[in-house]
Amino acid sequence: MYRFIKFATVNKMSYIMPEKENRLMNTNVGFYEAMLKRRSVYALGKDTSITKERIREILEYAVLHVPSAFNSQGARLVLLHGTESSRFWDIVRGILQKIVPPDAYPKTGAKIDSFDAGAGTILFFEDQDVIRDLSERFPLYRENFPVWSLESNGMLQYAVWTALETEGFGASLQHYNPLVDEAVRERWNLPAGWKLLAEMPFGASLGSAGEKTFLPVGDRLRVF
Repeated sequence: MYRFIKFATVNKMSYIMPEKENRLMNTNVGFYEAMLKRRSVYALGKDTSITKERIREILEYAVLHVPSAFNSQGARLVLLHGTESSRFWDIVRGILQKIVPPDAYPKTGAKIDSFDAGAGTILFFEDQDVIRDLSERFPLYRENFPVWSLESNGMLQYAVWTALETEGFGASLQHYNPLVDEAVRERWNLPAGWKLLAEMPFGASLGSAGEKTFLPVGDRLRVF
C-alpha cells in the first residue's frame, strides 16, 4: 500500500514543435498536448484557483497508477503547502549559505526564492525498505531493484508534472538531495528508509518556459 502525507498550513506555454509532430495530435489530443506543454516553469505565484484537495487527488491518482517493478509500489510523496513549503526552502537556504561562496550566493538565493514563491512543493521519495525486501526475496534480481526503483519514480515525477500542467500549474524538478535529506526527515518525522530523490515546486504560472530545441529525431530513434 502506498503512503501519502500532506502538510497543510494560467498562462499557457508555447514553443516550436518538431516538424510533422502535429500528425500525432489527432490520435490522442489530450495526452499528446499535455506532453507537449509540460515544461520547466520558474516564475511561480501562490494565487491559484485550484484547491488543495484537487492537488491531493492528482498525486493520489498518480501514485496509485504509475507502474513499479513487481508492483512493489515503493514511491512515497510528501505534499507541502504554504508555510510548510517555505520551511523546506528555508532548509535549503540554510544549507546552501554554508557551502556556496558569498559572491555566488545572491544568484543561488534568487533561484531558491523563485521556488519559494510558488503555492507548494512535492517531495519524491523511494522506500529503501521495499528495495531491500525485494532483494532478499528475489536475489537473482538484486542488482536491478535499485535501478527499477529509480525508473518507476521517474515515471511518477513525470506523471505528476504533466498532470499539474493540465490544471494550469507551472512546475519544475529540482535536486537538493542529499544535502537536505537529514533535515527534511527530522522536520517532518519521516521514516528512515525513505530516500529523497527530487523536489517539485509548483504554483501559478507567471511566465513561459521559452523555446525548446530538439535534436533530430532520426538520431534518437531507430526502427527495424
